[in-house]
Amino acid sequence: MAREKPSAKGHKSAPRPMSLAALRGQIDRLDREIVRLANQRARLAAEIGKLKDANGQPAYAPGREEDVILRAIEANTGPLSPDCIRALFRELISGSRALETKLRVAFLGPEYSYTHLAAQQRFGECVELIPVGTISAVFEEVNRGHAQFGLVPLENSTDGRIADTLDMFARLPARICGEVQLRIHHNLLARCARGEVSEVYSKPQALSQCRNWLAKHMPAVRTVEVASTTTAAQLAQEKTGAAAIASSQAARHYGLDVLVANIEDQPDNLTRFAVIGERSADRTGRDKTSLMFEIPHRPGSLADAMSVFKRYKLNLTWIESFPIARPEGGYLFFVECEGHEHDTRVTKALALLERKTLRFEVLGSYPRSTPIG
Repeated sequence: MAREKPSAKGHKSAPRPMSLAALRGQIDRLDREIVRLANQRARLAAEIGKLKDANGQPAYAPGREEDVILRAIEANTGPLSPDCIRALFRELISGSRALETKLRVAFLGPEYSYTHLAAQQRFGECVELIPVGTISAVFEEVNRGHAQFGLVPLENSTDGRIADTLDMFARLPARICGEVQLRIHHNLLARCARGEVSEVYSKPQALSQCRNWLAKHMPAVRTVEVASTTTAAQLAQEKTGAAAIASSQAARHYGLDVLVANIEDQPDNLTRFAVIGERSADRTGRDKTSLMFEIPHRPGSLADAMSVFKRYKLNLTWIESFPIARPEGGYLFFVECEGHEHDTRVTKALALLERKTLRFEVLGSYPRSTPIG
């Protein structure tokens, strides 16, 4: 038998791969360390909560929370994705915040609607999420003190403004203290094969955002408008030949198959949600301020009002007009500019703008967000 040749001088053989048991043992040790560090962080957060409570500061600080998440994402070198890091820290922050106080957050329900998903993305799971039936009910819950915060849709990149939300800003006092930009992915859900679908249910906005796909791929199928994507998913679960346009989370909850994913006509379909509460968010240096105003009904009034932003070099990021429901008519204007209401330039601009208007309200200042989902 030939003798095995000795290895070359100085040459080291490749290390033997670790066994499955050894790898799992390392993971178990790391898991225990992660839990220890998470609880250590939570105890520090609880101490901060006591200091904030003593100084009359709110438990929820959207700017600070977003800064923590962004720093974690920047420190991430992989292989975990940024979305995974965001989810991990969102829940860590949510659980730590719950040690200070259990927030109540009203949102346009029902559960598994897109507004519900946006609320989960913003506040995490360790809050009491309260689904209500209308946008006006969200404002009323906050106005009456039944919820510390509310979450309502503000605009969609495909369908534009959400009129009911603008109407409620004109009716009830509320401050925007945060925003969520959620990528909206519509899916065709059912318990039957695609060829057996005879009706497609969803809310009007979802059907509108998928109208070209439906016309091309399912021209003979009847579309039916319902109150929400969640209602649509429930009907798809119950009715033979029914399908729904809704989220993948709704599919999992109601036991539906995703027949076709991402059927929205615009791949960058985005809905922006406003977090409303009693006060603006603190300055972060990367803020926006939303305003609502009415101007005199005479030539040049709007141009005169808008010139204020040019004078103080404030970039506008959102402009909407909204008709006033009264016999003489008129319009409210909703405007968003870069900067915080306590920034010097913004403060001066708002003071000048107020003098040019019949009605003027600062709707709130809050940190800019990045699209998620």
